[in-house]
Amino acid sequence: MFTPVKSTKVYEQVIEQIKYMITSGELKKGEKLPPERELVEKFQVSRTSVREALRALQIIGLIESRQGGGNYIKDSFEDNLIEPLSMMFVLQNSRNSEILELRRVLEVETARLAAKNITEEELVHLKEIIDRMKDLPDEKENIILDKELHYVIARASGNNLIMSILTAVSSLMDSFIKEAREAIINKDENKSVLLEHHENMYIAMKNHDEKAAARVMKEHMNLIIRHMDLY
Repeated sequence: MFTPVKSTKVYEQVIEQIKYMITSGELKKGEKLPPERELVEKFQVSRTSVREALRALQIIGLIESRQGGGNYIKDSFEDNLIEPLSMMFVLQNSRNSEILELRRVLEVETARLAAKNITEEELVHLKEIIDRMKDLPDEKENIILDKELHYVIARASGNNLIMSILTAVSSLMDSFIKEAREAIINKDENKSVLLEHHENMYIAMKNHDEKAAARVMKEHMNLIIRHMDLY
């Protein structure tokens, strides 16, 4: 599992070995890394080199240090994408519309995949969310449910990369245009249309109709884009 390290940049070799063990499956998500002392012995390097490697792996988001509990491979990597995307958005002087266009591209094809792969359990969850949104007067709660609906569809796609990227894009959208999103959902004339989209999406998913799911999601995202362009 571990091999001795021989390099002038020792900590980089330690990083590469740990990264390889993660990608090869020898170390799995959520698994605890051996203690520093054991890593020193296995890699045959100094404690300083091990600590530098662990610190670098924390910075890039592959591992996390738990108070009094050691170092663990992270369970989820979605958060790692949010900060780089936010920085790119700001540094490149991006427009809000670019976030929405990216989300539309992703979500339309995600809906197509979800219609193909969605399970009965996920269909039940989707229907429960839509039913709750119909009768819920609290629009802030509706916004939370609306996000959950999109996450269910993303998970149903069966593609973990899509799920991670959509989570990051949605968080970026919340950071920069949250008020506009709330204003759209709060508008009376939009509520019935949004609910209709959700119902049609459920029907397409239930029928495993990929074309219909993609079409409804495109209509849904176009509605959001048109109204957000006003803010």
